[in-house]
Amino acid sequence: MTMPSVRRGRVRMELVRTRRAAWGTVRRRPPLRRDAGGPHAFPGTKIRMTATPSVVVTDFLDNSLATERAVLDGVAEIAALGARCEEDLVGRIEEADALIVYHEVSLTRRTIERLARCRLIVRGGVGFDNVDGVFARQRGIALANVPDYGSEEVADSALGMLLSLARGIQGCNSRLRADSSDLWSYRLAAPLVRLRGRVLGIVGLGRIGTAMALRAKTLGMEVLFYDPYKDDGYDRALGVRRAGSLAEVLEESLAVSLHCPLTEETHHMIDAAAMARLGPGAYLINTARGAVVDTAAVPAAIAAGRLAGAGIDVLPQEPPVEDDPLLLAWRDPAHPAHHRLLVNPHVAFYCEEGLEDVRRKAAEACRRVLLGKPPRNVVN
Repeated sequence: MTMPSVRRGRVRMELVRTRRAAWGTVRRRPPLRRDAGGPHAFPGTKIRMTATPSVVVTDFLDNSLATERAVLDGVAEIAALGARCEEDLVGRIEEADALIVYHEVSLTRRTIERLARCRLIVRGGVGFDNVDGVFARQRGIALANVPDYGSEEVADSALGMLLSLARGIQGCNSRLRADSSDLWSYRLAAPLVRLRGRVLGIVGLGRIGTAMALRAKTLGMEVLFYDPYKDDGYDRALGVRRAGSLAEVLEESLAVSLHCPLTEETHHMIDAAAMARLGPGAYLINTARGAVVDTAAVPAAIAAGRLAGAGIDVLPQEPPVEDDPLLLAWRDPAHPAHHRLLVNPHVAFYCEEGLEDVRRKAAEACRRVLLGKPPRNVVN
C-alpha cells in the first residue's frame, strides 16, 4: 500500500481545497461565482424573483419538519422527499432555492447541473463526500456542512466500541449467548491487556478526533495522531504525540480510531497491507466513513490474529448488500470474526439532542443565505 502523503503539488487545486477543508485547515478560498439565482449576482445579471423561496430536504427525514419550519418561518417553504437514491430526486428539486442533504443519497454532477436556482447545498452532517462540491462551485453553488454537531456522540461511540472490544465485553457476551455451559470463566476473555500506558492511534485530529483523544487520555492512554493537514502545535496544546506517517501510527498503536474524511487520498487507507503493519492483537475502530477501510480485508486480519477485534459503524455501501464479506463473517458462528466484530448501522452520530441540533443548524444555514447573508462553513 502506498502510504498517504501531503502531495500538494501534484493534485488539482480543487481537490486540495476540498481535502484541506475536510481536515479543518483551510483559511482562504476564492469567492463563489454568483449565478442568476443567487442573492448577489454579477452586475447586469437579471435576478429571478420569487414570492416564496423553497428549501428541499432530499433524504433521511420524512416527518413533520417542525424544527425546520420554525427556523424558516416567513422566509421559505420546506418539503422533505425521503429519497433513498439519487434517481428519486428527478423532477423534484430542480426549482429549489436551497437543499439540505443527509447521508442516504448522493448529489452528483448530473443532478447538480439540473438545479436552476439553487444558492446553497447544506450537508446535514460533517462529511460531504456524497456531494460533488467541485462541480457545485463551478455552478456558483456553495456547499456547506454542519461541523459542530455530534462530535461528542461520535467520540463517545468510538470509545464505547474500543472499551467493549478491549475489555472483552463484546466477546464474552457473544460467546455466552451461543453456549454458556462450560464458559463461565475469565478465561473466556483472555488475553486482555491493561489500557493505561498503551497507545491509541488517531487518524484525523479534527473536532471528533480531538474529542476522542481527550477521552482516551482520561483512561491513561498515550495518544499518537496522524493528520498531514493539521498545523503544528496541536500536539503540545493537547498533550499528545504527532506521527510523521500513517505507518508509524499503525506500528505503535494497540488500537487505531479513524476520524478522517473520505477523499481520494483516504479511500481504502486501511487495507490489507495497512492492517499487516499493526501489532498482533490490535483493535480497529471506524466511525468516520466506510470506504476509508477496505472492509473485505477485516475478517482475514481477525482470522490471522492481526486484529483482536474491530468496531465498524460505517460501511462503504449503506444499507449493505447481503453478500458483503464483512457481514458474512460477522454472521457466521464458525468464523473467528463472529465474536470479534461490532457492527452498527451508522448510528454513532445519533442522540435526540444531536439530531435536533443538526436539523436546526442546517435550516439556519439556509435561512442565512436566503436572507442575503454570506454562507458559513463552506467546504467547496
